[in-house]
Amino acid sequence: MTTSTPVPDSAVWAGIFPAALTMFDERGRLDEAATADHLDWLVGQGAHGVFVGGTSGEFVGLTSDERKALFAVAVRAVAGRVPVLVNAGSYATAASIELTVAAREAGVDGVAAVQPYYHRPHRVETLTHFRAVAAANEAPIMIYNIPLNAAVAAVSGDDLMMLYEEGVANAVKNTLPTIHDNPELLARTGPGMRIFYGGFTNGLEALAGGAHGWISGILNVVVPEAVRVHAAVAAGDLAAAREAMVPIMELRRIFSTGAVGQTGDIALWRAVLQLSGRHGGHCRAPLLDLTTEQLTTLERLLPGVGIELAGQQG
Repeated sequence: MTTSTPVPDSAVWAGIFPAALTMFDERGRLDEAATADHLDWLVGQGAHGVFVGGTSGEFVGLTSDERKALFAVAVRAVAGRVPVLVNAGSYATAASIELTVAAREAGVDGVAAVQPYYHRPHRVETLTHFRAVAAANEAPIMIYNIPLNAAVAAVSGDDLMMLYEEGVANAVKNTLPTIHDNPELLARTGPGMRIFYGGFTNGLEALAGGAHGWISGILNVVVPEAVRVHAAVAAGDLAAAREAMVPIMELRRIFSTGAVGQTGDIALWRAVLQLSGRHGGHCRAPLLDLTTEQLTTLERLLPGVGIELAGQQG
C-alpha cells in the first residue's frame, strides 16, 4: 500500500458521532443547505464528530453524484471543528473506490467501507474488497461492520485483527447484536484500532466496555444526553452514566415498542427534530415520513422522554 496521502489522525476519533441524517425536501430532492445546517447544529450540540452518508443518511437511496456532493457539504459545514467520517462504501468495489477517492479529495478525515450487500461474496472476496478500497484510499479505512443490512456474515474479530495488522483498517463501526466483540478486539489491538459501537440499544454498555465511541442514528436527537453518558463513563461514574442514559432509553423504547405505529427509525428521528422546533427534512421513497396521526401520538409522548416541544421552548 502506498503512503503518499497522510494517514488520518484516528487517535482523536472518540466520543459521540451522530450518524447524520441526510436532508431531503418534500419532493425527495437532496437539500444541501438543510443538511449543512443540521451538521452544524450537531457540532454545536457537542458532538465529538459526525458520521455522514451511513444507514441513517440513506446512502442506498443516493446517486453517486449526490454522495460526492454530500461529502463536500459535510466538510464545509463542519469546517474542521470535529472529525468528519463518511461512508463511501458500495456493493461494487469499483464504485467504492471511486467514492473513496472523491471523499478524500473533498477533505474528509476518514473513510468507511460498508460490507457488500445483496449478492453474497464469500470471505476472501469480502476481505479483498476491503483491501482494494484501502489501497485506493492510500490510508487505512474504517470497516463498517453491519451484517443485518449486508449479504455477508459479520467481519470476525480475527479478520479485523488481520486487516489492522496489514494496515488496511484503523477503525471499525460494529453494528452487531452483541457488544462483547468490542473489548475483545480492543484487548488484541490496543488503542491504534478505533472501535465504535454502531447500534442504538447498548451505547452505555459498549462505552463502559472500552469502545472508543458511539455512532448511531438516534444521536441525531440526543447529542447532549449522549455526551453526558460518554463523559460519565470516562470519569468512571457509572451511576451518572446510567442517569444520563434514561432519556435515550425512553426514546429507544418508543421506537422498539411501536408506540407510534409502524414506522422506521429514520422517520422517527426526523419527526422528533420537527416537533422540537428543528428542521427534520423528509425521507426519500420508499421510506415514508410519519403520518399526521403518528406525529400527534409522538407529540404526546416526547415530554415523557424529556424532549422539549417547539411550543414549550423560550
